[in-house]
Amino acid sequence: MDVLWDSVPGTSGGITVREVADALDGRELAYTTVMTVLDRLAGKGMVQREREGRAWSYRAAASREAYIARLMLDALDLGGSRDAALVRFARSVTGTEAEVLRAALGAEAGGTGHDGDALTDRVDAPSVDGLGLPPRADKAADR
Repeated sequence: MDVLWDSVPGTSGGITVREVADALDGRELAYTTVMTVLDRLAGKGMVQREREGRAWSYRAAASREAYIARLMLDALDLGGSRDAALVRFARSVTGTEAEVLRAALGAEAGGTGHDGDALTDRVDAPSVDGLGLPPRADKAADR
């Protein structure tokens, strides 16, 4: 995913398996291994692919920031009190991070959180959750 996030701007057509494999130089991964991983990521909705001649080109379905936000939301679902976890998180951020959170919450409350400003780096992709990622899996099925 790092190769896709670092190599492919959101407006780009994508990057081929060979280009991903070349970017992973030094990891001694077979071309077929990289192709299998990208195919599985496409199946999970993490990457989008489209045919370019005989090859597929891949790009991230959502930004790195949207993915990290999803991980944070999933962590909140692990159990216990979401409120307590949020309060503990809020108390652990730096002053600058707290300002960013305040600005984002203020923009959201004011109805300006979805206007494409610097605080809402979003990738247009079909999603249910607004993060640009496919819907989260049913937590009951994970247990």
